[in-house]
Amino acid sequence: MSVRSRTILPTCVTLAVLSVALTSGQPVQSDGFALQIENLATPAAGQSSAPYLSASPKGIILSWVERTGDTAVLRFSELNGDAWTSPRNVASGTNWFVNWADVPSVARLSNGTLTAHWLQKSGSDTYAYDVRLSYSNDDGKTWRQSFVPHVDGTQTEHGFVSLFDAPGGGLALVWLDGRAMTAGHDGHEGSGDMSLRFAAYDGKWKQVAEATLDARVCECCPTAMAMTTDGPLVAYRDRSDNEVRDIHVTRLENGKWTAPVAVHNDEWRVPACPVNGPALSARGRDVAVAWFMAKNDQPKSFVAFSSDAGRTFGAPVRLDDEASLGRVDVELLPDGAAASYVEFANQRASFRVRRIARDGTRSAPVTIAGVTGNRTSGLPRMISHRDRLVFAWVDREGTSSQVRTARATIR
Repeated sequence: MSVRSRTILPTCVTLAVLSVALTSGQPVQSDGFALQIENLATPAAGQSSAPYLSASPKGIILSWVERTGDTAVLRFSELNGDAWTSPRNVASGTNWFVNWADVPSVARLSNGTLTAHWLQKSGSDTYAYDVRLSYSNDDGKTWRQSFVPHVDGTQTEHGFVSLFDAPGGGLALVWLDGRAMTAGHDGHEGSGDMSLRFAAYDGKWKQVAEATLDARVCECCPTAMAMTTDGPLVAYRDRSDNEVRDIHVTRLENGKWTAPVAVHNDEWRVPACPVNGPALSARGRDVAVAWFMAKNDQPKSFVAFSSDAGRTFGAPVRLDDEASLGRVDVELLPDGAAASYVEFANQRASFRVRRIARDGTRSAPVTIAGVTGNRTSGLPRMISHRDRLVFAWVDREGTSSQVRTARATIR
């Protein structure tokens, strides 16, 4: 059995599909945190999934995947005032790997270039696929021929990508790389370890760096990155020799990546990947990190703060009230952070957000939407831009799915 099919939280797969119920027009106020959730008309068509949100000084980008038969299409839209722009296509294919957690992305670099990544099959095994990169210099009207950032040539898993600005200009990225896991069926079952790797391109799209950041990491948890004034910070789920899978961070300092350190010593020992990665947000040297763990079969989500660009973190603050499915996101605010997560209570799952002050004070939670408690709801997303929070999630009803969006003004 592939580790992807092992369920850490068995209750997750038994939940019924819940309809989306937005809190609209009613401010929720607690401890100075007030949100008025406003539903935004989605630019995504039916049979859409895999939402991803990114922000730049120009604004917010939403990307997603639409399926028609065997063809998958990566599309994106930008939030222009009160509405999303007409969608534009990035790429399409009949040989893509489309997964609920390992999703494509579209992001704008600081020089204005749009970049994108998606996953394309490289062999017949389920998890044999490559990362494909492309970019656009005309706001997405046209895209350059795609290329891969890894040159190992193995038919193994390459995914869970985080894109960011390379120091000095250009594109940088980190990804999970299974090139050492070639001995077993479907990549995950053989000998060898999943690694975390880094690559960078200059402004002329020449690859100028590639490095291994950690030679043994959790096989299928999403990665995260944030840009501090001290440089890039990357978070991911580590995997120790005795199967402790806590969240670690590494920083690019003086041209070299630092030795990874744990955000908090949860000591969560688990024999399979929980498919539940961390989230990061940074402003200057301030950092917030959110994550999930289920030590002693107690599923919980947390957030912690750093004031030294991720070198050290304070004590964790719990996000959920009863139990969490994780799938966290986090955005720094002037007075703390907004953290989103999926709460599981009374046999229902809800996409929620709450403010966490730096002293650990929690606001009351705000429910953005009801979601399915299994993997079909994917990873809900949240991002901030100026005084707004924008949310994206998958609304499922029967066999149909559609990406939905909402926003809130922070008061």
